[in-house]
Amino acid sequence: MEQVRASQRRDRLLPRESLTGLTLAGLSALDDAAFRALFTASPVKRIGRDRFVRNVLYALGNSGARDLAQAAVERLEDDSALVRGAAVWALARLDPARFEAERDERAASEPDPDVREDWALGASPGPQGA
Repeated sequence: MEQVRASQRRDRLLPRESLTGLTLAGLSALDDAAFRALFTASPVKRIGRDRFVRNVLYALGNSGARDLAQAAVERLEDDSALVRGAAVWALARLDPARFEAERDERAASEPDPDVREDWALGASPGPQGA
């Protein structure tokens, strides 16, 4: 009986099938409905889609994988300022030339003052409180 319980405890620690094979680019593209569906009955759901995607973008920026820069660009128009700011930071880390081009095009029209500041700072200070 104890072996059965130990096996059940280990099984609870294994990732659900739907969570295997996910990529940073794929996770960064989750909208609210997809986030809720993917993380139903998971403690991850408690942080909410915006903070989750922000953290994914920090991981993306820290990856050093320049080919992931497009995933950051795609989040520059996200509804959440929190996500847009993290996308700015990730893009600055992954592709500084693309960051400069996007900043020239987008920074002045950014409605959120914190994200405008992120455009001004680029990748300098790094994410705080992720």
